Amino acid sequence: MSSAIEKIISDHIGRKVHAGEFVETPIDLIYFHDGTGILVFKHLEEMLVKKVGDVESIVFFDHSVPPHSIEASTLQKYVLESSRKFGISKIYFMGEGIGHQVIHEEGHVKPGQIIIGADSHTPTLGALGVLALGVGALDAAYGLAAGKLWLKVPETLLITVEGRIPKGVYAKDIILHIIGSLRAYGALGKVVEFSGSVTERLSVDSRFTLCNMSVEMGAVSCFQKIDEKTINYLKNFGVCDLRKYFSDKDSYVEEYFFDISSLEPQVSCPHSVDNVKSISEVEGVSVDQIFIGSCTNGRLEDLVEVAKILKNGRVKPYVKLIIVPASKRILMKAMSLGLIEIFLKAGAMVGVPGCGPCLGMHMGVLGDDEVGISTSSRNFIGRMGSRKAKIYLASPATAAASALTGEITDPRRFLK
Repeated sequence: MSSAIEKIISDHIGRKVHAGEFVETPIDLIYFHDGTGILVFKHLEEMLVKKVGDVESIVFFDHSVPPHSIEASTLQKYVLESSRKFGISKIYFMGEGIGHQVIHEEGHVKPGQIIIGADSHTPTLGALGVLALGVGALDAAYGLAAGKLWLKVPETLLITVEGRIPKGVYAKDIILHIIGSLRAYGALGKVVEFSGSVTERLSVDSRFTLCNMSVEMGAVSCFQKIDEKTINYLKNFGVCDLRKYFSDKDSYVEEYFFDISSLEPQVSCPHSVDNVKSISEVEGVSVDQIFIGSCTNGRLEDLVEVAKILKNGRVKPYVKLIIVPASKRILMKAMSLGLIEIFLKAGAMVGVPGCGPCLGMHMGVLGDDEVGISTSSRNFIGRMGSRKAKIYLASPATAAASALTGEITDPRRFLK
């Protein structure tokens, strides 16, 4: 019996592989960004590589956009010049959006691929039926030079989600609940595969959220089998090369079952993602800043839900609400739907598509003793600025509701 991941690797190598084996596999696509690109190119220089190999390669300028300092601007210039020098296949410059989003919007991702990215949230792409692995700069450099990657074939853990999706509960609440149950090391070194009627009912955008945050329970990647929703989603971006992979029934090393029928909105509390509580346990905590965006929750359906809550309200005075669409494509669609006007009239600040405040470098750095709510994926000490700040993670709906009241608020209060 083989998992979908074992089958994908087997097809790339040309023989059957099993979990636990160390193999060198061809890869289809490598990408990195302005943050990790510096180290990737330094490694290539040390390897005496003149040009990258035949593997498709992409660099995204998404982390410090626009650059927040002289140093950031200088390093980005180095990444741009090196991308040209080494022959990187495609460069997406500033303002296009987050790499994890733009890469599939531009038709680069095809089911059945092996993709590596020099960023820990590369497994987001597993929602499209690929093996997507986050790697370090040295592995990325080797992949660029050789078109291959050494890896240990991972075991697969199955998470089945069933039940009725309650009002005010979204993919972010579901994955926070799962992480809170399995803890930060619950899927350590494994691939998480999602299944069940709830996953089937979720949009592809919501499935990205599940895969994105699987990393926060130690997973090396995430996988969801493709269905009609996936096929139609990819066709919108011109992708028709659809290789389908399915795990055999007895191929999972572990299996977990969750019924979310009675689930409340969830909040991850400082300073660990797995410190998860129901909204009723933390409601009323005062906040200084709300960030809505990131590769976790900066997609169009997220912004639609935010607009529903902000439409007839106003951000609490002296509360900072920062909204950053994940891509230019999403921003333009949000503009055409009138969402950006709603945000601005409500008192929000809308940022250039990219990572925004998520990494604590710019566009909303938290100060000493400030409290922030973020729709991103991490709330470690110092993640978004001061080490004395506190970060709560929540869904876009919870974040929007909290912006109106100035405290952590149950979004169901504002949902009809």
